[in-house]
Amino acid sequence: MKLTRAFAFSAFFLSSTLLAQNWPQFRGPNAGGVPTSASGLPTIATTLPTEFNIDSGKNIAWRTPIPGLAHASPIIWSNTVYLLTVVSAEKAELKVGLYGDIAAANDHGPQTWRLLAVDKNTGATHWNKIAHIAVPRVKRHTKATHANSTPATDGTHIAAIIGSEGLFCFDTRGELLWKKDLGPMDSGFFMSKSAQWGFASSPVIHDSKVIVQCDVQTNSFIAAFNVKNGDELWRTERTDVPTWSTPTIVKIGINDSAKTNILVNGWHQTAAYDFHTGKQIWWHDGGGDIPTPTPIIGNFGHEKLAYFTSAHGRFRPMMAIRLTNSDGTPNPALKDNITAATFGETNAAIAWIHPRQGAYMQTPILVGETLYSCTDNGVLTAFNARTGQILYSERLVPGGQGFTTSPVSDGKNIFFASETGNIFIVPAEERFSKTGPFPLNETVMATPAISDNALYIRTRDHLVCIRESK
Repeated sequence: MKLTRAFAFSAFFLSSTLLAQNWPQFRGPNAGGVPTSASGLPTIATTLPTEFNIDSGKNIAWRTPIPGLAHASPIIWSNTVYLLTVVSAEKAELKVGLYGDIAAANDHGPQTWRLLAVDKNTGATHWNKIAHIAVPRVKRHTKATHANSTPATDGTHIAAIIGSEGLFCFDTRGELLWKKDLGPMDSGFFMSKSAQWGFASSPVIHDSKVIVQCDVQTNSFIAAFNVKNGDELWRTERTDVPTWSTPTIVKIGINDSAKTNILVNGWHQTAAYDFHTGKQIWWHDGGGDIPTPTPIIGNFGHEKLAYFTSAHGRFRPMMAIRLTNSDGTPNPALKDNITAATFGETNAAIAWIHPRQGAYMQTPILVGETLYSCTDNGVLTAFNARTGQILYSERLVPGGQGFTTSPVSDGKNIFFASETGNIFIVPAEERFSKTGPFPLNETVMATPAISDNALYIRTRDHLVCIRESK
């Protein structure tokens, strides 16, 4: 009888763990922004509320205060939301809006980085632990924080890049397992080396490895570390400007012959690397000179495309790279330099490109066969993801509001958050319409997370759970 009960409990626990929608890194599984199963299990149906009211509490499940200031997004494993934040002696300055000031914030005193665990169903804080205390080695932009990078988890480990202080790995109780000094992590405008803006690329965990992209002013690299002990497995030098993009893992090919690649954004080295060795496979030169959005993947049967965008400077491209052919075989054109003879043209590697239709801050989102991309001033463009045809280009708001966080979707609607905390909901259709704004009454600079029919949004001072009231 005891064995039967124990087996039943174990089966229930395992079933609950498998069925829970995990959101393990920046923008969820593979940075796609849509709930899926990273392990290949069937996607669980998700339905998010299409209206809510923070003042009346309509469809607001809970609202938990979060100390400090950070743009690190919430990540979720099973029934726990994990958050990284940084607390200073005085309330940190944060200047949002559309402006071009390259100056850094004036808060150079000691900072306390903290890691929090919050119950995703109730909002109760399970624990709030000190992760690190130091005076940051680099400054931050007035719109940035000392904790821009989103942690990543595999359910056992939590990897976090803590500003300029390095790569840290914790267990799911918040206890430090190991840390690595990655160098000063000096990110800023390449044309003004003194303009320090703060590091923002997030780590990813895949197959027991932590992958980090460290494009900074000097000594840039991409590297892999053993998630269990922090041993460096490989490191590959990169020659590019500071980049705030997060790597994306993708399998190229089918069956046992499939190869795992790491895709990274950049200006001179948008590129792919071998996951196991770090060897560069191909690269593309050109685009925006302040690369921020993360590469995302489109799967159309056996055909696979990767989407890259960047902005600032002469170009702001939206570009699709053909990773595999229609039969799933790797594209033989993906080797060495794949740059077209004239920027804006296609070739055997570049499926389609628009040289001036890309995004500056936001990572695009693919829902079905439509790719949606929003600029920092709120212009939303929808593309046919396979052909690049522009379906529409419309403003979410007349003007004056900045958009920095990347959109997320439940597969039916897409959620966009302005910097001033207004949420707009756009149906995932080929014709434009919207509802909103739904104000949160606080700034929103962290990309939301989705899990089990709930939307989790980190505001300036809170973590908010939006879920349909029962």
